[in-house]
Amino acid sequence: MLRLTWVQPEDLLGHELHQAVQDGREPAPVAARWRAAGGRQSPLRAGASTTPASPSLRRLATDLLDELAALPRRLADDEPTDLALIKAACPSWPPPRYAPVPAPDRARLEAAWLGRAVGCLLGKPVEKLPLHGIRALARASDNWPLRTWFTARGVPQDLLDAHPWNRRSAPTSLAENIDGMPEDDDLNYPLLNLLLLQRHGRDFSTADVARLWLDELPAGRTFTAERVAYRNLLSGVEPPETARRHNPFREWIGALIRADVHGWTNPGDPAGAAGQAYRDAALTHTANGVYAAMFAAAVIAEAATGASDVHACLRTGLTVVPPGSRLARAVRHAVRLARTTPDFDTVVDELHATHRDCHWVHAVPNTALIAAALTHADGDFGGSVCRAVSGGLDTDSNGATAGSVAGLLAGDPAALPDHWTSPLKNRLATSVADFDGIGFDALAHLTHRETVRP
Repeated sequence: MLRLTWVQPEDLLGHELHQAVQDGREPAPVAARWRAAGGRQSPLRAGASTTPASPSLRRLATDLLDELAALPRRLADDEPTDLALIKAACPSWPPPRYAPVPAPDRARLEAAWLGRAVGCLLGKPVEKLPLHGIRALARASDNWPLRTWFTARGVPQDLLDAHPWNRRSAPTSLAENIDGMPEDDDLNYPLLNLLLLQRHGRDFSTADVARLWLDELPAGRTFTAERVAYRNLLSGVEPPETARRHNPFREWIGALIRADVHGWTNPGDPAGAAGQAYRDAALTHTANGVYAAMFAAAVIAEAATGASDVHACLRTGLTVVPPGSRLARAVRHAVRLARTTPDFDTVVDELHATHRDCHWVHAVPNTALIAAALTHADGDFGGSVCRAVSGGLDTDSNGATAGSVAGLLAGDPAALPDHWTSPLKNRLATSVADFDGIGFDALAHLTHRETVRP
């Protein structure tokens, strides 16, 4: 039986009840009605429960989703989604860029693309695994603290049975079988945003993003908030309502993983990068989900200048995030922790304890972990990607973003250790447009062209 993930009303409701608590609503009466009717919690790590709900329970779930959406948000003033209100809430919003900043050369952009791919690939086999499982698997192959690719060689079978690799990723992402960069949504979205700029330029609209997805993005390659928004588009819902309607994933990590191109193509202009990331994110996300994308874009825009260290880049990222938001507080806490705690495992344990009520794909703990990894590694490439992945949560996405930033800071593919880049063989697999098999050098050329285009 086909159970399409991330869209079943009975599963969406459990996530929405959790989201309601986090964004300051009072869902207890709705939760009680759901439980009294026999409703279940949503699966923790799967996209759909194993058996469908009865027709009556499914109708109830749909009605309760609408009731939850109508509840007032206590945190609305501190966490707006409207861009004008976001800017008004940011006392240090970056000024407009008046003088042109030299575009990063192709070598720097190639290092960024490679860094994103390396970090993503490193995290793929352990995606969805709990933190203790990741640590056990790495220790079993004498790879802790994490310093190179995961491998099944030498790992006891009982440990592999207890913590199986991600079944989709393991055949292409363990050290013994890497052969180029396999397809992943963390690389598909940068490709789509490269197409977006080619077709619509910097002044693209959220509707342009939606049309591009319908033209070029297979629905089966979307997940969580993106899949819900895609379904909403097909149902005739228009942006930005696509981000809100029956979308409990609207503060998860999906918009953040789409932010890199907006930063790469706006060197020295964090406000411009954040503005582009906002228009992209508004299709699928609200509040902290949007802020995570804006933060990443601004960090990357600063890193793309080649003139700032990682700590200045992270400070720049915070200038486009409302300081009273959960995301800003989480990033500030993570950076302080990483600066003052020598052992990164201790940093990670504290972050997991602090954000234990968040889903493992939520933008708040994942953005905090990325910031902590970059801070603790002082921007070093290998240190950044390994820390980001070793911290658990959304391992491939966090490794990808950390790798993008650290690759930019490294400035050249030759500055990235060969044991990270050579297995990629300058080849990326994807189902997006005509990009399948493209090299990272070619992607750098195309990105550079968009960076210098008026």
